[in-house]
Amino acid sequence: MTGARRLDGKVVAAAIRTSLPPRVQAFTAAAGRPPGLGIVLAGHDGGSETYVRNKMVACESLGVNAVLERLPDEASVDAVLALVDRFNRAESVDGILVQSPLPSGMGRDAEKRVFDAIHPDKDVDGFTPINAGRLTQNRPGIAPGTPSGVIELLDRAGIPIEGQRAVVIGRSDIVGKPMAMLLLHRHATVTICHSRTVDLPAVAATADILVAAVGRAGFVTRDFVKPGATVIDVGTTWLRDRDEVIALFGPESPRLDVLARRGHTVVGDVHPEVAEVAGALTPVPGGVGPLTITMLLSNTLRAAELRRAT
Repeated sequence: MTGARRLDGKVVAAAIRTSLPPRVQAFTAAAGRPPGLGIVLAGHDGGSETYVRNKMVACESLGVNAVLERLPDEASVDAVLALVDRFNRAESVDGILVQSPLPSGMGRDAEKRVFDAIHPDKDVDGFTPINAGRLTQNRPGIAPGTPSGVIELLDRAGIPIEGQRAVVIGRSDIVGKPMAMLLLHRHATVTICHSRTVDLPAVAATADILVAAVGRAGFVTRDFVKPGATVIDVGTTWLRDRDEVIALFGPESPRLDVLARRGHTVVGDVHPEVAEVAGALTPVPGGVGPLTITMLLSNTLRAAELRRAT
């Protein structure tokens, strides 16, 4: 990555984590138990397996009691709902995380039904309608981890938000919409773009802060970027084809060594050429990704503290 300032999510995540152990210790001493996180993993999606494993390790390192419940690919939505209900009623569980995506056999509305069933006070992902509404109205609540991590990254990098023009590419309930709300609440002028936005590159190029969250490798090229803009790459795509990696990074890229060793390399939505025009840029991997798990830990601890205070 040349030219643009590198916004290192690993450094910011480590800084945030240093503030968490004293809070965990204080909660454990007052409650007589550690904060608890209930995790539901349905099916055997490779990416989900990795994410859950990393979340379990992070919880253990912090002193959070993570309880993992696994379900097979053929499990029903009712089986997931039963686990959510059990975690809702468990006093020792402060947060609930249902790993997405759920198996396709559960139906198109499975995730909506499951997220709707999570008690808002234990919704550490911030996906329930109650927490989405609280975020929209800028009321106290739990916001999704990835957008919250982006705000932390901008703040700790000293990048101003107030008065800036921000463009978010992607309108998902998990990243795009809450990202736009968090930026709006910090007094940015926000535009949300999507697949039907007319002349998307021109709209994106008006941004002082550009957030890409569409899940398409190298989609955002230099034409999308105003010179000197801050570019936040939320996308993660696993490339397994050597020709695709060469097309993005060139035939001499170290990414090819990663591909040979692991069978894949993780890339973002932002094309490498953007580093030549952006003022600041998050890498993939190592940018927003490390903050997502850290913000999950922070949200779990916050949920535990709020439950004990009520």
